[in-house]
Amino acid sequence: MSNFQVGKHRVLSLRTRKGTTAVPVDIDSATEQDEAIVVEETTDLAASAPDELEATGDAHDTNGTKDIAEAEEASAEGEDTEAEDAKDVEFPVRKRRIVWSRALVFGALPVLALLIAVAAGYLKWQDTWVRSSGAAGIESVAAAKESTVAILSYQPDSVEKELGAARDRLTGKFRDSYADLVRDVVVPGAKKDHISAIATVPAAASVSATPNHAVALVYVDQTVTVGNDAPTDTASTVRVTMDKVGNRWLISSFDPI
Repeated sequence: MSNFQVGKHRVLSLRTRKGTTAVPVDIDSATEQDEAIVVEETTDLAASAPDELEATGDAHDTNGTKDIAEAEEASAEGEDTEAEDAKDVEFPVRKRRIVWSRALVFGALPVLALLIAVAAGYLKWQDTWVRSSGAAGIESVAAAKESTVAILSYQPDSVEKELGAARDRLTGKFRDSYADLVRDVVVPGAKKDHISAIATVPAAASVSATPNHAVALVYVDQTVTVGNDAPTDTASTVRVTMDKVGNRWLISSFDPI
């Protein structure tokens, strides 16, 4: 069988034993049938496409949800692990801080107590020192006044006795030099020329004082009479250095200024 087209009609030729027979076929009718078949197939495909897409979307949604759940679970496990690690790290740090704090407290308290005791002892010593120094200043000034009058006052008839007693108010090298001066100069002159001397101390002040050492400034007025001559008055200022020996304040230096 073969076919060919004549105008709008397609002609089918049938080859038989008797010969070839031509059969006309309407082209428009055939075309419409073909189009109907195509439309039907297209409609079937369009109808089945949403179902396939929905099934595919559901599969993707299921897989995506599963992936998200797995990711969230892994993240939660990671956070739990980090939290446990942080706790493991934080606990020793806190414990170390507590131990160091206790060590500092127990170590600082004895030191603080010792410092307080030392400070209290120092303040007490300072107070005692100040009180003793104040008392030493008063006592040394009084002793300087009395001793100055004693070593500068004498009468011709009792010069040895008076100045001998005054020597006991002295100490150190000054005691020795005073004894030599009295023995070699003052006693012989007083006896020979009938010399007498009277000393007074109108004023005295403490320059410095400690419990065992003091310096005083003494103002001295001395009246000297030789025989029947008129008395001679002299005024002087003397720096008197005193040391405490036992319970007594003794002159160790006598320097006129």
